[in-house]
Amino acid sequence: MNTNDFRIESRNLIGGQWVGAADSGAFPVTDPATDRLVAHVPLCGAAETRQAIEAAQAAWPDWRSRTAAERGDLLRALADLMMRDRPRLAHLMTLEQGKPISESRGEIAYAASFLSWAAEEGKRLYGETIPAGHRDKRILILRQSIGVVAAITPWNFPSAMITRKLGPALACGNTFIVKPAEQTPLSAIALGELALEAGLPPGVINIITGDPRAIGAEIFRHDAVRKVSFTGSTEVGKVLMRQAADHVVRLSLELGGHAPFIVFEDADIDAAVAGAMASKFRNTGQTCVCANRFFVHESVYEKFAAGLARAMASLRVGAGFDENAQIGPLIDDDAVAKVQSHVRDALDRGAKVRTGGNLVSVGAGFANRFFSPTLIDGLNADMRIGREETFGPVAPLRAFTSDDEAIALANDSPYGLAAYFYTRDASRLMRVAEALEYGIVGANDGLPSTAQAPFGGVKQSGFGREGGRHVMHEYTSVKYVSWGLGPA
Repeated sequence: MNTNDFRIESRNLIGGQWVGAADSGAFPVTDPATDRLVAHVPLCGAAETRQAIEAAQAAWPDWRSRTAAERGDLLRALADLMMRDRPRLAHLMTLEQGKPISESRGEIAYAASFLSWAAEEGKRLYGETIPAGHRDKRILILRQSIGVVAAITPWNFPSAMITRKLGPALACGNTFIVKPAEQTPLSAIALGELALEAGLPPGVINIITGDPRAIGAEIFRHDAVRKVSFTGSTEVGKVLMRQAADHVVRLSLELGGHAPFIVFEDADIDAAVAGAMASKFRNTGQTCVCANRFFVHESVYEKFAAGLARAMASLRVGAGFDENAQIGPLIDDDAVAKVQSHVRDALDRGAKVRTGGNLVSVGAGFANRFFSPTLIDGLNADMRIGREETFGPVAPLRAFTSDDEAIALANDSPYGLAAYFYTRDASRLMRVAEALEYGIVGANDGLPSTAQAPFGGVKQSGFGREGGRHVMHEYTSVKYVSWGLGPA
């Protein structure tokens, strides 16, 4: 598919209308693989954000009054349209984000699954009756929509990170505004096009692009915004917590991670290598749940390291539209600099590169952002790569001798989003799963994320959950009704 085969919508969606920025102009969206211009999108600020919030607020009374089945039908229609337009949406995603086209296709299906799941789960927002302490009273518990929900989403999964918030928010009867990442706004705007086609009422979904500080400040300043869901860095999450305090805005925060990957001596090594590849190199290592620190029992260290090195060396590095590419470009020059600095720091502190460790040229006309899959021996906690999330295709390894040591190494981090381990011992599986201080644990599973399960972290990886039935509680409030019956 060629970009000329379809028109790229680049305006913002506010109250069912496509609008540009009032005063501030526009900013460019470029292809990270080539630096070519893809589109200009509005550089919106406080004024446009206020319009979007007010449009969402105006749409809320009608939307919340609809039945769960009615809202679910519209969400399912949106999911179906995403699958119908999967080739176009995937092409657009690779164009602005750079990930291999096969992964983009997979993300569109993954994104649609959150809408389909929420469409059904919205029908199961059950209330409660509680036995009262008096004969002439009844106690009712209602779950009701919150109101206007704002989402701030990252660039690494530009469709899925929206729908995993949008689906449950709308299914529960809330209205929605989203501020997508500056690098990848076009996927969000394309979702807005399909929302209108699906028949969602004006104002139920609003999309704002532009200045993150101005947009964020208005979101937290406006009384109508009752909930903010954010996926991004821990540093930004802390800023949002401070902003939320003034108006006591509810938050869900899915923040940074630094996932450990443990290989015990009884592990199926082939399965562990396959799991490591799936976890580490999806989206070129640019995921918040990808494995960052590998701890391998000393008795199987060499076998695992050799197998992982072979698998990594076979990965094809290339531009996203290369159907055979498995590793695409890093998102920008800052991302390249961070990966290079982590590798350089590790080598300065005694590590050795087993494979990779360098930028790769993929041909004329392409940016210098393709980094080879890199395996490092000799990880230790003094290295930056042992303390910070790399967000790139680098896998550092360290040997351990006991279960207690492995668990201590894994938990030695302020982050607690995802962790992985491989073992064939059922007792060890339960002990380790319980001991790991992480919100998501892949036990013999390198890809645990799914719409049916709660996704989120502990410690400085945030709070709140996305996915499964638990996410519905994030987008509803509890109302207690004490009902006095009066005389018979």
